[in-house]
Amino acid sequence: MDRKLRMGMVGGGKDAFIGAIHRIAANMDGLIELVCGALSINPDIAKDSGHSLFLPEDRIYLTFEEMIKKESELPVGKRMDFVTIVTPNFAHFAPAMMALDHGFNVVIEKPIAFTLEEAKLLKEKLKETGLILCLTHTYSGYPMVKQAKAMVREGAFGKIRKVYVEYPQGWLSRLSEREGNAQAAWRTDPKRSGKSGCMGDIGTHAAHLAEYVTGAQISKICADLNVMVDGRALDDDGGVLLRFDNGATGVLMATQVAAGEENDIKIRVYGEKGGLIWTQQDPNTLLVRWLDQPAQIYRAGGNYGDRLSSFATHNCRTPGGHPEGYLEAFGNIYRNFALTLSARLDGTTPTPEMLDFPQVDEGIRGMAFIDNVVKSSLSAEKWTDHSI
Repeated sequence: MDRKLRMGMVGGGKDAFIGAIHRIAANMDGLIELVCGALSINPDIAKDSGHSLFLPEDRIYLTFEEMIKKESELPVGKRMDFVTIVTPNFAHFAPAMMALDHGFNVVIEKPIAFTLEEAKLLKEKLKETGLILCLTHTYSGYPMVKQAKAMVREGAFGKIRKVYVEYPQGWLSRLSEREGNAQAAWRTDPKRSGKSGCMGDIGTHAAHLAEYVTGAQISKICADLNVMVDGRALDDDGGVLLRFDNGATGVLMATQVAAGEENDIKIRVYGEKGGLIWTQQDPNTLLVRWLDQPAQIYRAGGNYGDRLSSFATHNCRTPGGHPEGYLEAFGNIYRNFALTLSARLDGTTPTPEMLDFPQVDEGIRGMAFIDNVVKSSLSAEKWTDHSI
């Protein structure tokens, strides 16, 4: 394309943190520009946020309905190409569906919707319209996560047998939702977050990472959810035994009451011949261990690009030794989406590397994971079918 893609944003005003992350990620490669926004349900915050981002006065909207309707009435050469939705969970579906109805592609903050039923309706709408939906499961954007996936896919470790994935946080070790913490308040509120707290918020990231790296799907679960902080309405801790459709078994742990932990998401995968370890605390490194030979260390951007997969090198940005972290991984999600959308608009075929970003099916599996984990935790049965 001979221009940048034009982005509109729903939510993400100056009183929110994730909106700024999305804008940085979208801007990282110079492929996207923010042209309009309905940045808050508070009119004053919406206006102030739009002004601080230097949006034109007539493209600072007070509701997503107004934004989508008025943008759809603009000439094709001026209107937004897609909308990014960064509102709390309960406010994902309505703007996403309206955007698709008006011909706009969608990027949406995880989870895709408030319920599994809503997620399925979005998939039907995507089939009807032929538009693209990108879901920001950020951790799949790291180059060494993509390298891990490629090695598993190529059979380097033989048949996969064991998967361990964990996501410990400590920020909800106190009843922060009653201490003025706005992020804690909505994430622990069933009316705004959904039927699960910890598992819905970060357990879904761990489940997606396990399926993304292994290429297998979770088929059965045995879950135990807990509320560790007295007075909290939703789970803040949990563990899940996993069975995958390729015969592998695994364990998933997610907690927000591991005091002192930040965002140490980590995955270990073991096959017949060896295994791998990746952790966000050292994201440029993939540790590979073999049954009958010395361990190996793979590094993003290292001087051995010929030994990294095209999916890893496609998502490396800096020379070896320069850290690439959360923002760059987020940027990779946006870049691959932007390259795919640009190719579609140009009438060309996106490469497999461009298409390597989470989409609606991953969103549906995430919502099903929440439903089935809650169901399993409440059940006296040992195993629960992971049905969709």
